[in-house]
Amino acid sequence: MSYQVTLKSSGKQFSANKDETILEAALQHGITLPYGCKNGACGSCKGKILEGHVKHGQHSAAALSPADELAGAILFCCAHPQSDILIEAREVQGAGDIAIRKVPCRVNSINKPSEDVAILKLQLPASERFQFLAGQYVEFLLKDGQRRAYSIANAPDQDGPLELHLRHLPGGLFTDFVFGATEPALKEKDILRFEGPLGSFFLREDSKKPIIFVAAGTGFAPIKSIIEQMQYKKILRPIHLYWGGRRPGDLYLDALCKAWVKDIPDFRYIPVVSNALPKDQWLGRTGFVHQAVMADHADLAGFQVYACGAPVMVSAARQDFHTQCGLPEEEFFADSFTSAADLASGLTADLAAN
Repeated sequence: MSYQVTLKSSGKQFSANKDETILEAALQHGITLPYGCKNGACGSCKGKILEGHVKHGQHSAAALSPADELAGAILFCCAHPQSDILIEAREVQGAGDIAIRKVPCRVNSINKPSEDVAILKLQLPASERFQFLAGQYVEFLLKDGQRRAYSIANAPDQDGPLELHLRHLPGGLFTDFVFGATEPALKEKDILRFEGPLGSFFLREDSKKPIIFVAAGTGFAPIKSIIEQMQYKKILRPIHLYWGGRRPGDLYLDALCKAWVKDIPDFRYIPVVSNALPKDQWLGRTGFVHQAVMADHADLAGFQVYACGAPVMVSAARQDFHTQCGLPEEEFFADSFTSAADLASGLTADLAAN
């Protein structure tokens, strides 16, 4: 059965079947709503239902609490319409202009800048021109219909292979394959297939506000893509990059960030380590990366924030930046990396593991 979905802000309408989510239906009709994980874990697609009824699939209580639901909040990525509905949502301009496609690729190289991080470079067919927005991600198409999502780390206008950063999560279906924990292991010249580009995490170029980037671990990948695209397009806005890791080695491209300080006007780099050991001899900032932002910026009212990494970091940043530092809700953009560890911790009940 099909129902009519109406966006209050624009009056646009599209149909959605009972067995598909509002987000799936919107994307099929060329309407891009904010989204990240697509599995109810990150809360990026949260909006409001003003009229009608929906039924939610499995999702994280951190992304949508029972109190949120009572107040009319819904997650478009896991909400199924049960009637005609009127929703309140921010439309994302720009992402819908690029077609989502399935693309074959060949593994060009696999480099490991740290023990548990791999930089994977993928060569596309010579005739292939893969378009994407800096900050978006792709999903590998694996056996049995399973998928694994990873952000693109290079800028769209850079020549050469597609670059992805993967953190090894023991037991992870795809990362065990990449890191050789299973046989056969991924090797150069192997053929893979992915679908993309996906996601609404990309630079809003219509703003002149200074930017705070907050990355945790390999959440640095899409932020690297955005920064390099800003360099290419000569977009000059004040930039503060906060990159957090458990130990210094987690900041696996630290030298690149230090080079940006020299090469990019009005650029600051603040590395933050939460669990340094004495042998690391770490003399920099310590603690949680989003708290380092708050220590430096008590008032975020005039900023845009782009946060990427583990759901717990993204959720804390979203909440604390708004309630304690005055960041407008509409100026927080996020990509939340979900994993098998999130399943084990109960953060979300049904999500695609890395």
